[in-house]
Amino acid sequence: MGKIISVSNQKGGVGKTTTTINLASFLAVKGKRVLIIDIDPQGNAGFGIGVNAEEINTTIYEALLGEITIEDAVFDTEIENLYLIPSNIHLSGAQVELLDIKGKEFILRNLLKKIRDNFHYILIDCPPSLGILTLNSLIAADSVLIPLQCEYYALEGLSQLLKIIAMVQEGLNKNLKIEGVVLTMYDSRTNLAHQVVTDVKDFFKDKVFKSIIPRNVKLSEAPSFGKPIGFYDRSSAGSTSYEKLAEEVMNNG
Repeated sequence: MGKIISVSNQKGGVGKTTTTINLASFLAVKGKRVLIIDIDPQGNAGFGIGVNAEEINTTIYEALLGEITIEDAVFDTEIENLYLIPSNIHLSGAQVELLDIKGKEFILRNLLKKIRDNFHYILIDCPPSLGILTLNSLIAADSVLIPLQCEYYALEGLSQLLKIIAMVQEGLNKNLKIEGVVLTMYDSRTNLAHQVVTDVKDFFKDKVFKSIIPRNVKLSEAPSFGKPIGFYDRSSAGSTSYEKLAEEVMNNG
């Protein structure tokens, strides 16, 4: 049975999509069948692996509304073992369109029951909000991976996400666990970054991944070429860090 990981943080710009596509691609490189589900209306996960979903009408949006099967939404990518269910701007209307649907919080979980056995890992790239799309992701997931930037106010607002996770654990998905916190945008030259690492480790204890993702020009460039970092510059510091993160996730079970 495949492991479903929700990559979540309600703050934008913390590296959710970067983490999703690069973690997924390295898991695929290591022989795991991996599915990325882009549940963010910005659709950046697709662009990051070379899929432009703007004109596609077989996305997660159509699947959530029951217009297509979840199987019909799965795209092959150019990377062996890596698959994608894309999204586009149409998904932004889902928050309203799903309101009157009974059991709307469980739609994604029910869809994934049909395909989770086809993959070792399913990674869900969530939007920077705690609305119905993120809630669907948390209810469908086995665990939550939280990217956290090494910048001022890194922990600000995180309590809201943790409250939502606790609420889901209490009744909607009792088996939901925290996969771990991955520190991103780390600049070893600044005292602030060191302090953030210390604060996060004090707060989350052993739930912080050892792999820390640095600020890295190549990581920033890779999406514009439609490639994960391991296929854009395998020797870069960003690539090395995400490969180590993939190994940690695999060791988590």
